[in-house]
Amino acid sequence: MTKKDIIMKVAEDTALKQVDVKEVVQRTFDLITEGLQKGEKVELRNFGIFKVKTRKGRVGRNPRTGSSVTIPNKKVVSFKAGMKMKVDVEDSK
Repeated sequence: MTKKDIIMKVAEDTALKQVDVKEVVQRTFDLITEGLQKGEKVELRNFGIFKVKTRKGRVGRNPRTGSSVTIPNKKVVSFKAGMKMKVDVEDSK
């Protein structure tokens, strides 16, 4: 499912214009991103939690030369599904 699919389905279910739904959906995604950029945890009840974690740096290997390469710390977004989502997905099997 793509963002466009979501927009079309919401517009169909609510009888709103796709343009208006697109603005709301995009603004929602923008606000989630802005919160994560500020280091905030974004919690959507019954859906899940988005948060930024720092992945530790490590020493890796260059596959071509075999030489050691230092890989620096890196910020990554993690998502933990909410209980309702877990149950709903599990029940769909």
